[in-house]
Amino acid sequence: MADFDPEQFEDKYANYFPELQRAYKAAFNTMNDAYDSELVHAIDQQVLNESEPFYEGDGEFRIELPDEPLDRLTTMASDEKAETVLDRYVEEIETELRRVFGFEY
Repeated sequence: MADFDPEQFEDKYANYFPELQRAYKAAFNTMNDAYDSELVHAIDQQVLNESEPFYEGDGEFRIELPDEPLDRLTTMASDEKAETVLDRYVEEIETELRRVFGFEY
């Protein structure tokens, strides 16, 4: 667990890059085990590669997605399925960020 400083999170890639990688990787592994791996990989590479994590305060994180995230996907999944998996994936990343930074055990 990293000692978390909200002010340092403003420059997250310089100060918390290994922790961010660990959280995103753990979320990917959880999602890949539970959902269609082709869709999970597509979301990871075509949407989440341009996402941005933000610290909201009180141990909560938010993931900002690029505009029109479903339009970026080249998978054959229905929009409904893709949206469901994307929403779940974002929740999993937020959970992993809380865990990595010591807000959840």
